[in-house]
Amino acid sequence: MAIIYEKREHIAIITINRPEARNSLDLETTGQLAKAWLDFRDDPNLWVAIVTGAGDKDFCVGADLKKFIPAVTKNIDKLASGEKSLLGDEYPPNAPLVAVLREGDVWKPIIAAVNGICSSGGLEMLQGTDIRIAAEHATFSIAEPKRGLFPGGGSTVRLPQQIPFVRAMEILLICDFISAKQAYEIGLINQVVPKEKLMPTAIRIAEKICENAPLAIQAVKRSVRQCMNLPIDEALKLELQIAAEVFMTEDAREGPLAFAQKRKPIWKGR
Repeated sequence: MAIIYEKREHIAIITINRPEARNSLDLETTGQLAKAWLDFRDDPNLWVAIVTGAGDKDFCVGADLKKFIPAVTKNIDKLASGEKSLLGDEYPPNAPLVAVLREGDVWKPIIAAVNGICSSGGLEMLQGTDIRIAAEHATFSIAEPKRGLFPGGGSTVRLPQQIPFVRAMEILLICDFISAKQAYEIGLINQVVPKEKLMPTAIRIAEKICENAPLAIQAVKRSVRQCMNLPIDEALKLELQIAAEVFMTEDAREGPLAFAQKRKPIWKGR
């Protein structure tokens, strides 16, 4: 399988499994990855996801230049006109954009465990994650312009929002790799750890998130994402609407009750 999709209690682990092709995304892999993200989104028993790459050399180097890019180029007129499916009816509409977390509205937390080179579409997917842990040898780049291509997975929009503007433009315009240490220093990732501690660290963080009420956590992420570019008065109004939804849940009653009874809450996700 090009994508290994595991479910461990409330945690999903998604592994891009094409180490022989540097964990690049061909059409089949893109479709499988999109399906995994949507299944994670829609499964109420899954609260947090971890995404990583197979092996210890590459997280994901983006689109397979030999297979995926020719298919996109051939169908670019259809994509530009808004036609939804490039991969066929068995895959989700706009699967390439869902695969790199540009679309799909996944409000559940996503942790990236970057086990090697994170480039092009891999870095674009990284920008759709919420907490990012990298092995010490990991490197990062936007490489599309080096091949005459455009980073259409969201980088020209999201990267300048997530790190300082001048550093974002340096990555987007020079297109050279930066180290895990540099990525940490500019705020692109949260932690740098030895490679043997990468997945244990990601799992530990996922387990910590799972101690919190899942609907409250999802609402927090949704509020951050949806309010980010709104005028302040509109953002505060939307935040209040989202907060009201959370206060009406069973979990919102369980949390204070568990506190009063001096026990751990039992979250139902409803």
